[in-house]
Amino acid sequence: MMSLCLLPLMEMLTALWRNMTFLLQCMKMLPSWCWLEIFGKRKVSSLKIKAPQDAGRVKPISVNYHFTRQCNYKCGFCFHTAKTSFVLPIEEAKKGLAMLKDAGMEKINFSGGEPFLQDRGNFVGKLVEYCKTELKLPSVSIVSNGSLITEKWFKSYGEHLDILAVSCDSFNEDVNKLIGRGQGKKNHVEKLMKIRQWCCDYNVAFKINSVITSYNVDEDMRSEITMISPIRWKVFQCLIIAGENTGEEALRQAEKFVITNEEFKGFLDRHKDIKCLVPESNQQMRDSYLILDEYMRFLDCRNGRKDPSKSVLDVGVENAIKFSGFDEKMFFKRGGKYVWSKADLKLDW
Repeated sequence: MMSLCLLPLMEMLTALWRNMTFLLQCMKMLPSWCWLEIFGKRKVSSLKIKAPQDAGRVKPISVNYHFTRQCNYKCGFCFHTAKTSFVLPIEEAKKGLAMLKDAGMEKINFSGGEPFLQDRGNFVGKLVEYCKTELKLPSVSIVSNGSLITEKWFKSYGEHLDILAVSCDSFNEDVNKLIGRGQGKKNHVEKLMKIRQWCCDYNVAFKINSVITSYNVDEDMRSEITMISPIRWKVFQCLIIAGENTGEEALRQAEKFVITNEEFKGFLDRHKDIKCLVPESNQQMRDSYLILDEYMRFLDCRNGRKDPSKSVLDVGVENAIKFSGFDEKMFFKRGGKYVWSKADLKLDW
């Protein structure tokens, strides 16, 4: 009778012993589980997945279209050289520009090479007119060496152009010729002054672009820039791009034009009181521009060379821009977005 009463008690004690044994085993393993948990989480947290470039979709607010590589000047530091003679048919170019507008483009800048070479300036003139009248872009601009611009061009297309930038690296004509910014007996500075007056006459904002090199780094341009009074004076540090102005296959060898960061800073310090001065070092410049080449391919300069995407015309803007290498933060940091429509500039000549 007693054994029958003890049976349930023995079963309870046996079950309790088994639970105690399991608990003790778990306690022995606890330190190991703790370390595993700590290192496991640490390892997982360190494996951050890098977002693709297009994780935050890039909007092509401002685009630089180098529709030709041909040029009548031979600037020794040029980093967009005449590697091809190709120019898109104008209707194809217009198609690509319309696609860019649909993707968010607000400003287009036409450059080269020399944009006024093609069809005596009528090609770029028709694109300017199309972008302003058909696409209704807030800002349309051109960068030119100025040598081929005529007053006749302004009469035909000036009303559609917001900004004209003329490249001028020195106000000493001998220095311009040494750099390669000259043609025969033509005086680059004299032509610059004519264009400045035409811009005034035809209500186009005037801008100057200067590349600072070993040839002009010691110059003082304060009096000339103050007198001309451009809306912006873009001052670039000479930039080296493999395959363009350095390397065996390059058409230019720009090493002798290169200046140090300290030399560039010295030039900027000398001109710091010029209100329209907009400086751009190599770091600021390299990846902060959306550049389209003559085939309408975005050019990625992150690796010190120009790696092209596929053409916007073939794959669309959204797909092509993923391979642009564009640094949108630097674009805004360097002042890439500014008052760029002449309707808002309130030009006072």
